[in-house]
Amino acid sequence: MEISALQQARYGYQPKLPAGLARNIQEIAAQFGASTESAAHQEDLKAIFKHTYGKPLVTFVKGANDQMRRPLRAAVILSGGQAPGGHNVIAGLYDGLKKGNPSSTLYGFLGGPSGLIDNKHVLLTGERIGAYRNTGGFDIIGAGRTKVETPQQFAASLETVKQLKLDAVVVIGGDDSNTNAALLAEYFIEHGSPAQVIGCPKTIDGDLKNEYIEISFGFDTAVKTYSELIGNIARDVNSNKKYWHFIKLMGRSASHITLECALQTHPNVCLISEEVEAKGMPLDQIVGQITESIVKRSNNKEDFGVVLIPEGLVEFIPEIKKLIQELNGLMGAHKAEFAGLQGLENQLAWLEPRLSGHSRNLIAELPEDIAQQLLMDRDPHGNVQVSRIETERLLLEMAAKNLEALKKQGTYRGKFSPLTHFFGYEGRSAFPSNFDADYCYALGFSAFALIASGLTGYISSVRNLSAGPAEWVAGGVPFTMMMNLEQRQGVKKPVIKKALVDLEGAPFRAFAAARDVWALTTDYRFPGAIQYYGPPEVCDQITQTLRLERPC
Repeated sequence: MEISALQQARYGYQPKLPAGLARNIQEIAAQFGASTESAAHQEDLKAIFKHTYGKPLVTFVKGANDQMRRPLRAAVILSGGQAPGGHNVIAGLYDGLKKGNPSSTLYGFLGGPSGLIDNKHVLLTGERIGAYRNTGGFDIIGAGRTKVETPQQFAASLETVKQLKLDAVVVIGGDDSNTNAALLAEYFIEHGSPAQVIGCPKTIDGDLKNEYIEISFGFDTAVKTYSELIGNIARDVNSNKKYWHFIKLMGRSASHITLECALQTHPNVCLISEEVEAKGMPLDQIVGQITESIVKRSNNKEDFGVVLIPEGLVEFIPEIKKLIQELNGLMGAHKAEFAGLQGLENQLAWLEPRLSGHSRNLIAELPEDIAQQLLMDRDPHGNVQVSRIETERLLLEMAAKNLEALKKQGTYRGKFSPLTHFFGYEGRSAFPSNFDADYCYALGFSAFALIASGLTGYISSVRNLSAGPAEWVAGGVPFTMMMNLEQRQGVKKPVIKKALVDLEGAPFRAFAAARDVWALTTDYRFPGAIQYYGPPEVCDQITQTLRLERPC
């Protein structure tokens, strides 16, 4: 495979470690805090996690630790969607194992959790890992979205661990994947296995965070990649002055990506799903907000602009949320019957007598392609596949309809030329920024230190991220500390609680203070491409979100 000049150069980058890990291996000691409680539903979760609930927080400090030198057999899983830096988590884990004892072994399960269930693995050697250091993607071993859920899958996972004589399994994933890791840790103890389970916080959506997980890895690189593209579009539109760009960004449950990109680029309109839900903003009000900006800018002779839209917005708009809930219920209860209906016309005719009056009227008013997208096959969890719903086109078409009405009234004389984009996959496998390269390597090395310290049921944690890497604080957070119970397909299940945009938080308040100006003026900001070489103020920038949430 031909290697690009950048990839070849990035092989030479040496990620930086926190002071707590950058010392002689036998001087890395685990310091324990007080026992912890779950985010909610304490008694219920205590009953589910009898062996792993309430563990203390862990911080790595200087001290004697003879365990760090013992030989270990570990395996790693890449679970869920890609996020920049995943390869460096594996590299940090591998380097830690080998630094502890050169005879330690690391396996990679192929294709995600299914590799654990089916015992499909590969030995990860220094040569193999060397080809992936500081690169994007998850292609070193592949990823997958399989969950370990059934008794048979748990039993098969335990059998794999026994066959490979593993001391530990490291799960690199988001909130669902780390919830699965927590259940595995509990299952192994319950069934007499000494195998440890450690997690690492991955998701570009940024919704796996709390006081001790300040940011999930990949977020930094993804938002910088999207912000570059948005800045390029803003520069282009300010040059030709004739298009409105409606840009949808990844983020199903949380709008962290959209908010950060807004802070980076200053769009004319930016919608935040959490605000829409909190204020109960109907579709007409949202479209009205966009229309108002278009009209006022047109009055200033500026028939162009940029609109940012979070991927999951449709599930937060009250009337669409209600429609989706009704559709999910009907399509789930009559799966075979609905699947046999051919064409949108027949599907709508079947739904008409079964939907509530408001939902029936709404789906009839939606553009046909949007209605069709709402009726597509559900994901394995029974949810609508929001990434396939062209929310950006729905808002564009409704805004165009409003503008036509205003033209007839004589209150709008501008020209509306819209274009749509969806930025998603472009950011998931990019070369990791220096921040993510360092952060991920530290997370992997910290995962090794948790294993070597004999711990299980923890997610690797690196804190104080607004400071330089030397000042970062490495340790571990108990899985159960981040959990609550949520309704999933009619059953209450333990899950790591998603962190949504805090409408009282500093990032949203900074955005809210500026957006009215951005709506009317051309105040675009151009972040440019991620820089890997040069002065720290250019190469080692942290996100606006992290800077505002965690001021030094």
